[in-house]
Amino acid sequence: MRRRKAKQHRILPDPKFKDVLVTKFVNNLMMHGKKDKAFAIFYDALDIVAEKVEEEEPLEVFKKGLINITPSVEVRSRRVGGATYQIPAPIREGRKESLGMKWLIGFARKRNDNSMAQKLASEVIAAYKEEGGAFKKKEDTLRMAEANKAFSHFRF
Repeated sequence: MRRRKAKQHRILPDPKFKDVLVTKFVNNLMMHGKKDKAFAIFYDALDIVAEKVEEEEPLEVFKKGLINITPSVEVRSRRVGGATYQIPAPIREGRKESLGMKWLIGFARKRNDNSMAQKLASEVIAAYKEEGGAFKKKEDTLRMAEANKAFSHFRF
C-alpha cells in the first residue's frame, strides 16, 4: 500500500439507548439523508418487538438477532489459469457487522407487511429465532464456503 490507512469516522451513540451499534444500523437503514425518519422506523420496530417478545429487552433481541446472522466466512472469486474459483476467506470484524446489517435491512424491505417498522420488527424476531431470509443467507454463504474448502490454498 502506498497511501496511509484511512481514518475511521467516530460514530456517535443514538439518543435513546446510547448505543453506537444502533446508530450504525440506522445509518444503513436511512434513505435520502432522512435520519430522523430512519430513527423513528427503528424505534417503532423495537416497540413492536417488545410487544411480541416479552421475555427479553427489545435491544437485546435486536443484538442477538444481529449476532445470529453475521457471517464468519465468505467466498471470493479468483481467476487461476483461465478458471474462476470461489475461494473461502475469513471476514474482518467491521465487514461482518456491516454485512449482517445490510442483509437484515434488505430482507426486511422484501417482506410483505404494512409499514417498514413492522417489516423490520418481524425480520429482527426471525433473526433472533434463527430463521428468516437473512439467517438463510448466512447459512447459504457458510455452505458455499464449506463446499469450496478444497480451493482455499488459492487464497490471496
